[in-house]
Amino acid sequence: MDKRQPTSAQEAGLAALEARLQQDLAWLDLPAKSWVPPLVRDGQPVLEVAVIGGGQAGMAAAASLNHLGIGAVIFDQSPAGFEGPWATTARMETLRSPKKLTGPALGFAGLTFRAWHEAQFGLAAWEELDKIPRLQWMDYLRWYRRVLALDVRNEHRIEAILPRADGVVELRIAAPGGVSTVLARRVVLATGRDGLGGAYLPQLALDLPRQRWAHSADDLDYATLAGLRVGVIGAGASAMDSAATALEAGAARVDLLIRRRELPRVNKGKGAGNPGLTSGHLYLPDEWKWRIRHYINIQQTPPPSASVQRVSAFPNARFIFGAGISHVAAGEAGMQVTTARGVFDLDFLIFSTGFRVDWTARPEFAVIAPHIRNWSERYTPPPGDEDAELADSPDLGTAFEFQQKQAGALPGLERVHCFCYPAALSHGSLSGDIPAISDGAQRLAQGIAALLYRENIDAHYLNIQQYDEPELLGDEWTAAEPTPEERR
Repeated sequence: MDKRQPTSAQEAGLAALEARLQQDLAWLDLPAKSWVPPLVRDGQPVLEVAVIGGGQAGMAAAASLNHLGIGAVIFDQSPAGFEGPWATTARMETLRSPKKLTGPALGFAGLTFRAWHEAQFGLAAWEELDKIPRLQWMDYLRWYRRVLALDVRNEHRIEAILPRADGVVELRIAAPGGVSTVLARRVVLATGRDGLGGAYLPQLALDLPRQRWAHSADDLDYATLAGLRVGVIGAGASAMDSAATALEAGAARVDLLIRRRELPRVNKGKGAGNPGLTSGHLYLPDEWKWRIRHYINIQQTPPPSASVQRVSAFPNARFIFGAGISHVAAGEAGMQVTTARGVFDLDFLIFSTGFRVDWTARPEFAVIAPHIRNWSERYTPPPGDEDAELADSPDLGTAFEFQQKQAGALPGLERVHCFCYPAALSHGSLSGDIPAISDGAQRLAQGIAALLYRENIDAHYLNIQQYDEPELLGDEWTAAEPTPEERR
């Protein structure tokens, strides 16, 4: 966390922004008043929604739910202020998204990063800013949590998610005070890029001694790489960030071993970014959903130019193209890495090989995993368009809810909602990345609101019947009689 103390001018600017935001919310009469009937099970009150994960997606989801009058409690395993990757495992210097994107602001100008930044540093500083510094983005998210007064329970790790047939989901949660059980009507998984699994690793990595390698998403102390010969497997943004961090930490040499013959140049995902896709991807035919996501996958996303230049600035960095790895032999003095371009003597390997849906990597999903319907059960692509990532993606309903492979096999599974990266095939990129996170959070919240209303329709109908606040008291008028002529 940034230890620098803000100046009095910065504090005053931020206070003024916060007052404006609260006024905006008041003018819009937000948050809406609570309307979900209270529920008690097993002698304890049931939460309306439990959100697992307190990063930007989880906070945007909780804020959207609160604005609709639905209570949401966030559970996050990290210490307060360190939710998500930004101040822990992320190693880029700046965000990759353009600074103008509004992110989790939910349509409120006063909740944008730009408003937060300008309030403290002024318009000139905003105009001079190229991209958002990573740690400054984390500071903004800390402010976002505070200014919206979100209910976040830190250092709470989910041990089990147990849907039940009686209208609730049971969560077993480990916290500093011990293990407890929490019940919720709905559960939202806002668990990030690796939200339904973990790092993808080739078998050759798993065959190596664990002290000889790391995944780029691991919480690795890069200072331990000083003086070592490091190989980075991959060529995406995280590969560049890992390579640069190793070089900056004093690695003797860093070789980027890249399977492709050249780096991709165009980010095709940017070509997909428009309000039509944001609103319409959900309603596309299956073949078009698959076709779009598969095309973006196979084209791959190029690393940002600044990230590549950060590596290129070091004379002891090498970009080795066409270097698909066939074998790694570990010895006492290091490793011999055999590739299509030659054999490299290295001390440590960093695999920047992405993520995958892997239920076995997440013991908290053990009960629900066998029952979740994936796209492999829904759709068979044309020959040549097979895609393991897409096939493993969950087949989600309109409110991001999981669906059962076999109806009735696990009652209550549909009460768990997937608001993390693997939702992209069903809904588009609305559930993790900065560009459309607000659209996704609002769709999620509106969908949950509709489901909660429907399942409690008897209570809501009774409320309509019992509502008796008069609009008229009966003394607003004087009854008149028709004249004798009118009575004819």
